[in-house]
Amino acid sequence: MKDSEVKMLDEDDHIFIETLSNFGMSRNVATTMAYLMNVDEASSREIEISTGLRQPEVSLAMKLMCNKSWVNMRSEKKPGKGRPMKIYSLATPVDEIISYYEDKIYKESQATISAIKKLKVMSKQVSMSKQVSFTSSK
Repeated sequence: MKDSEVKMLDEDDHIFIETLSNFGMSRNVATTMAYLMNVDEASSREIEISTGLRQPEVSLAMKLMCNKSWVNMRSEKKPGKGRPMKIYSLATPVDEIISYYEDKIYKESQATISAIKKLKVMSKQVSMSKQVSFTSSK
């Protein structure tokens, strides 16, 4: 049997994951990212064991992160037969990933504020037209 050291997420990592989740990042992506922040690189299997995520959850998180160019992926041939193992590492600094969500939240907030302003203008127009029709009907 082979001995290997696997890093585990600590309390600070879980707070980090929770905060990212509150900003709209999926919990699986946040968990995977938190783990990759603490290691130079990791296989899918190491990520599964260390984070408690299932294989499909890790795969989906990695696919999303690869699509956004947040991680690098390379294949490593295992001894003997079988598929090569995928090895992942963060390609984008965490600060840039956080900035992505900061920009996203800012744009969403601006869109919400704009919609509220439109509603206020519309409500004033409706109430003014009701006042006009009320006074003209007398």
